[in-house]
Amino acid sequence: MIRYGIIGTGWITETFIAGAMEVAGMELSAVYSRSAEKGCSFAQPFKGAAHGNTIKIYTDLQQMAQQEEIDAVYIASPNKLHYEQSKLFLMNGKHVICEKPITIHTEQLQELQELAAEKGLVYMEAIMMLHQPQLAALKEAVSQLGRIRTAHIDFSQLSSKYPAYLAGKNPNIFNPEFCTGALMDLGIYCIYLVLELFGKPKDIVAHGQFLESGADCSGDLLFIYEDCHVSISYSKVGQNYLGSQIIGDQGTLTIDSISQLTGMNLHRPDGSIHPVWGDEEKNTLMGAEARSFYQWIQNPQQHQEAYTYCSRQATEVCRLLEALRKQIGIEFKEA
Repeated sequence: MIRYGIIGTGWITETFIAGAMEVAGMELSAVYSRSAEKGCSFAQPFKGAAHGNTIKIYTDLQQMAQQEEIDAVYIASPNKLHYEQSKLFLMNGKHVICEKPITIHTEQLQELQELAAEKGLVYMEAIMMLHQPQLAALKEAVSQLGRIRTAHIDFSQLSSKYPAYLAGKNPNIFNPEFCTGALMDLGIYCIYLVLELFGKPKDIVAHGQFLESGADCSGDLLFIYEDCHVSISYSKVGQNYLGSQIIGDQGTLTIDSISQLTGMNLHRPDGSIHPVWGDEEKNTLMGAEARSFYQWIQNPQQHQEAYTYCSRQATEVCRLLEALRKQIGIEFKEA
């Protein structure tokens, strides 16, 4: 049994809990919130996910991290807090699954990976696509495309917080003080997918657009390979309805959602269309990463190869994000 706590009371946490409920052996035991009232309100619908229908509410992270009835924690706080909160729980012997981006700087990630290794703990980034069965189906479909010269990967999703920003407010997602923006929130998914399919590029050209707040709101990247160019676009101030394409001389793969790897179809030169993967419930998608987290904790030797691979990918993505921010001119107010 893995008893876990959560930090963050947004919709993404609700979805993770629902996904974790599909994993036998995962038990919600604690909720952190700055307000006890809000914590209680958030926990109420999830009583069924807890042993004995008991979920403890904490307003003090230090106190929560020291509790023996907590084995692990899911962190979905603002990006700026990921490093310090992950370190706190690792130092107290808790396994950590942290929402993307796992840290802002590569040296932070490597420090915490070493700390987790020293303590025999799991420390992982919550990236759905790496843990879903459709990733293998995607790779198989890509292998049927023949010679690939170009691909366009897009994740443009109009933020629900954008109207508030236009109304003069400054939501966290558009506030550089929280180390966020379009690249860190959406572009990261594109980078993970491209690295998974094409590996590390030999060169990158990157451009971004900014809001008056200083946050990047959209961007365009060109990943250059020896015989292939991959264009990446992402935006939080507009909605894409056409999806992504990987184009080869033997076919084209279209992908509706690159973060979920759903709505995938293989288009042949003869005009035929072959479904690769349809839709999935969000709970099921997040349940896959929760299942990996559970398995890596319970059977570390059996799953060491997968854990090591995902840790290396997280490091490579973090390093790329740093380089891209420098090239685009994205600056965070971290003090």
